[in-house]
Amino acid sequence: MERSTVYFTRDISPAGLLRAYEALGAALKGKVAVKLSTGEPGGHNFLSPDLIRGLVSRLHGTIVECNTAYPGRRDTTQAHWQTMEEHGFRAIAPCDIMDEEGDMAIPVREGRHLKENYVGAHLANYDSMLILSHFKGHAMGGFGGALKNMSIGVASSRGKGHIHCSGGSFAHFEDMFTADHDSFLESMAEADSAVMDYLGRENIVYVSVANKLSVDCDCDAHPHDPEMADLGIFASLDPVALDQACVDAVYRSPDPGKAALIERMESRNGIHTVETAAQMGLGSRDYTLVNLD
Repeated sequence: MERSTVYFTRDISPAGLLRAYEALGAALKGKVAVKLSTGEPGGHNFLSPDLIRGLVSRLHGTIVECNTAYPGRRDTTQAHWQTMEEHGFRAIAPCDIMDEEGDMAIPVREGRHLKENYVGAHLANYDSMLILSHFKGHAMGGFGGALKNMSIGVASSRGKGHIHCSGGSFAHFEDMFTADHDSFLESMAEADSAVMDYLGRENIVYVSVANKLSVDCDCDAHPHDPEMADLGIFASLDPVALDQACVDAVYRSPDPGKAALIERMESRNGIHTVETAAQMGLGSRDYTLVNLD
């Protein structure tokens, strides 16, 4: 696969976010979904509405999410709507909980673990998507970036359990913690392939903000404080290259605080999702980094 391009700016601001997106030269068509994490109440890692308002407005986008598969304040539609209100997202753009009216199955071509991926039924209402991710650590995935946001994030509540259990039985919340770990990481890549096939690769673009670099995810109501400084904003048409570039930037950082995040990524074998996605032809781990500063 050809080398991909990843654009980068250290300017974590509304203007910097717009500049990173515009560098892609993309023209998202029709009704545009902006997929991000609305963040678990109590946490502070989710992307600030003030940061993303200008870009979402530029796209005339709808902020989309799906309900969680774990107990909290986003596991029911009613609670999730309240969380989106409290976190300020409903004040800046139309919002949609895509599995509010159930889910739908989309096929996974050549999946080792998944034959279908259960996504929010409202995905059918959109023509294109911006995967707008907060890059950070994650308790199970090692890190959360574009690939996780597109797989677990677009999956319905049921679909999240289906991915975590690699297509196996998902009857209880605890089942997600007993499934084979590498199979779960591979299943995320398989779910990514289904979303990319469904929407069309040309209709999805990816922007990741590497700030508030906690070892914990936006889904954690009590995340660990970040131990390293913010890195910047990365953007690409290739989700594999984008996640690889974010991971590489952590390793290259001179900040000694990076050790905690690296330990989290390595202890969970987080790079395996990127490896699997590349093997499936979803993108390239080889990239050229273009500095926009």
